[in-house]
Amino acid sequence: MVGAAARLAAHAEAFGDRDAVVWPGHGRITFRELDERSDAYAAGLNALGVGKGTKTVLILRPGLDLFPVLFGLVKAGAVPVVVDPGMGVRRMLHCYRSAGAEAFIGVGVAHVVRLFSRRTFAGVRVLVTAGRRWGWGGTTLDALAGYRGPVPAVRPDPDDLVMIGFTTGSTGPAKGVESTHGALEAMVEQVIAGHGQSPDDVGLVTSPMFGVLHLLIGSTCVLAPVDPTRVGDAVPEAIADTIEKYGVTTMFASPALLDPLGRYLRDTGRRLPTLRTLVSGGAPVADRIVRLLHRDDLRFETTYGATEVLPIASIASHEIDGEGSRTGLGTCVGRPADGIEVRIVRTTDEPIPVWHDDLLVAPGEIGEITVAGPTVSPRYHRLPAADAAAKIVDGDRRWHRTGDLGWIDGRGRIWFCGRKSQQVGDLHTVQCEGVLNAHPDVRRTALVGVGGRPVMCVETRPGFDDHDRLRRELHELAESQPVTKPLDTFLFHPSFPVDIRHNAKINREYLSVWAEHRLRPRRRRDLAPRLVPLAGWAFLGYGMLGPMPHPALWALWWIVAFLSVVVHLLQLPIALPRARRAGVTTLRAAVMTMVFGATWWRGLP
Repeated sequence: MVGAAARLAAHAEAFGDRDAVVWPGHGRITFRELDERSDAYAAGLNALGVGKGTKTVLILRPGLDLFPVLFGLVKAGAVPVVVDPGMGVRRMLHCYRSAGAEAFIGVGVAHVVRLFSRRTFAGVRVLVTAGRRWGWGGTTLDALAGYRGPVPAVRPDPDDLVMIGFTTGSTGPAKGVESTHGALEAMVEQVIAGHGQSPDDVGLVTSPMFGVLHLLIGSTCVLAPVDPTRVGDAVPEAIADTIEKYGVTTMFASPALLDPLGRYLRDTGRRLPTLRTLVSGGAPVADRIVRLLHRDDLRFETTYGATEVLPIASIASHEIDGEGSRTGLGTCVGRPADGIEVRIVRTTDEPIPVWHDDLLVAPGEIGEITVAGPTVSPRYHRLPAADAAAKIVDGDRRWHRTGDLGWIDGRGRIWFCGRKSQQVGDLHTVQCEGVLNAHPDVRRTALVGVGGRPVMCVETRPGFDDHDRLRRELHELAESQPVTKPLDTFLFHPSFPVDIRHNAKINREYLSVWAEHRLRPRRRRDLAPRLVPLAGWAFLGYGMLGPMPHPALWALWWIVAFLSVVVHLLQLPIALPRARRAGVTTLRAAVMTMVFGATWWRGLP
């Protein structure tokens, strides 16, 4: 095994003055500077007691500090604990509590949260602050960057932990996934073999993990003008400008980013001639996105994987079988990646402790996708129940049950049909959605269950509002394919809630609650609590029209004014996100919250 530290040292020796990380508008560091700075961090952290196996919370914004600190931790033998910040403070704290970290490296605001959550971080004994340190003790990254002590000589074994990353929790509770040095090394080799990436490439980084892979290959990383928690909000023109300015040759992005980028390139005629390789992942890629971005001189591949194993499979854009998706076969995600073996086993929610061949389904039959190979995480962190539910022991190796349903065709290609937990009766989400997504006025659809009843949620193209016509045409389209014949209920939602990591996986669990709320008959007692705030506003109006007959009424007037104005204003940060998920416009949500307060937004799904 070469190892991450050895790879970085080799790159620093071979082309030390080449840019390693470029942060547009902020600066850049070379491979030599990256190696030297990570050495300083490793030595300084080791002097503080951070060594082999030390679990370390890492909360840094993508920038020039992130990668030197990350490689410094790897060189020290420590284990970074990484959680998506977009999942919200409460869920983040649950993840950190389950990890049991011993060191904490973070920006100032992260330390403030830590101070208010002492029980979560009770085991932390080393504190490092990025930026200004206030009154919480410890040291700073600036101080560690100047450390000149001996660099620890840690030689990791392939089975040693290199990182604990958490699933997004978009389809269940977030779980800590243990990644090993051997798996990271195998992943680097897969990217080289599968995508043809080399040190001559310049990669646009929209996800820090892919930045690490670029650097281990020796490619230059250009940090994209993207908020990692809201990649779907990236400005396509800014992405295109960055690609052109820095001569980007390779890029990984989720469909949420590629969709607006593709439409922008189509509408403006820009071609991005330096871009030779484009890789998409995080969710199935719609046919229209493939058509928007397909170019004869562009190597466009979509990958299929999970936090527990990345990648599982990939497929080139010219091989994608859009017709199969439109006829209800599912989404073709390609053939297994190098070193990965895929088998389809019968669907069950019960643990499967030991592999046996009669688990396999018949060729072409839908079942649960299971994988084995060098990049598969061996276990979840301190979650034996999750291991029992997802791992199958097969001699010296373990199969991972992905929780995804699919089948393998006669050409060895995997067809993804949907999540096992999201199946509605005999209907599979991705199979049904592929049929209806073919309608030109549909942006995307989501199959959910309401009391066992299949309901199709529909998000239309921006600006489209002829829902009556579209509902009739979707009925006709559903009747045209056997897998969608049972569908007869269509609900229109303005903007689907999506996962925090790629902004692409649809939160069907929430949409199911929303659909149930929409289909539930409105009851008069639901409106009764709103009479109270209305009475309060009427009383305020009365007081503004003339003098009150008694001082006590004036005192009451001021109390009602505080409750109706100040308290309702304070509820807006809670009410507006909840309203957006429920498909309510920001203006209407703000007005309704100011008028009715919690009696309105608490009734949202």
